[in-house]
Amino acid sequence: MSGSGPAGKVTIAGLAQRLGMSKASISYALNGQPGVSEPTRARVLALAAELGWYPSSSARALSQSRSEAVGIVLARTPEEVGSESFYMNVLAGIEAILSEHDMNLMLRMVTPAPPPEPRRDLDVYRRWAGERRVDGVIVFDRFADDPRPQLLAGLSLPHVLVGAAEDAGPTPFGANTTVDQGADAATVVEAFHARGHRHIAYVSGPPGLTHEAARRAGIHSHASRLGMTAVFSTSDYTADDGGKATTAVVAGLAPGSPEFPTAIAYGNDLMAIGGLRALKRLGIAVPGQVSILSWDDSILCQLSSPAVAALARNTMELGRRSAALLLETIAGHQTANVAMAAGVLHRRESLANAAL
Repeated sequence: MSGSGPAGKVTIAGLAQRLGMSKASISYALNGQPGVSEPTRARVLALAAELGWYPSSSARALSQSRSEAVGIVLARTPEEVGSESFYMNVLAGIEAILSEHDMNLMLRMVTPAPPPEPRRDLDVYRRWAGERRVDGVIVFDRFADDPRPQLLAGLSLPHVLVGAAEDAGPTPFGANTTVDQGADAATVVEAFHARGHRHIAYVSGPPGLTHEAARRAGIHSHASRLGMTAVFSTSDYTADDGGKATTAVVAGLAPGSPEFPTAIAYGNDLMAIGGLRALKRLGIAVPGQVSILSWDDSILCQLSSPAVAALARNTMELGRRSAALLLETIAGHQTANVAMAAGVLHRRESLANAAL
């Protein structure tokens, strides 16, 4: 007696015939549903494995009214995502949790639309919700007056905001993994202060992002508290633009002058490497005349010359916790914000005492 149908395809009907059971019982056993005993379920699964049978993901999703997929929409180019260690690590952490739960990841990258054009990512969320393509989404790069939380709540689409502010409240169908940017800013500023730096600079990503606004506020607050001054320059998270922003910070200033920043922090590793190259082109020694520090650690920071000091933030764990929180939200459980640990400073050659 065979458990196969036409062309050797293993079917539920074939399994039922071979085991002398109803098709309903076979379906319950294969899909982990109640209605059969554990010994019966074990018999069904053992035969299915022997015959190389796997349940249809589309049929299972239909029976459960779920897609078994999580979506991410990034308003970034593939080149930007592929070059930033932050995204690669967070995505790896997300995928690790999803694979444990046999969930799929749908990743869509859309080119940012300049104002006043409508944001292209919003249409993706609407289409996914309307077609029931995903069970929930993970949201990156929140900015001031961000329309996405309200849109997702209106679509009844479970979502998690990655790296939200600590005081970010939950929304309908939404939760947050939070990062205390003020605490990390204090670590950066105090590291500079302890080495005698009194005039510092911060090269940030786009200022409209809420986490960048929080970093700038934190740097300003802690620098003022310690009797330091800080200047700010914005970039787009790329190495080339980080170099341009660095040049703008030191343009026309002679090392040793009161306005010259003796230490520069960067919002990510790429900008730090771009800044390091720009300073070398300008003939400014690192760390002899300027110390530099990256807000993100990566292999680039570790292998550069000199090696760049950095905040070690467990970005893979950020991805894991964000994915786990979304799965809890999708399951209908009450969720609360999940706070991430503060970054830990890795001191390397680029961080030294201020020149006298």
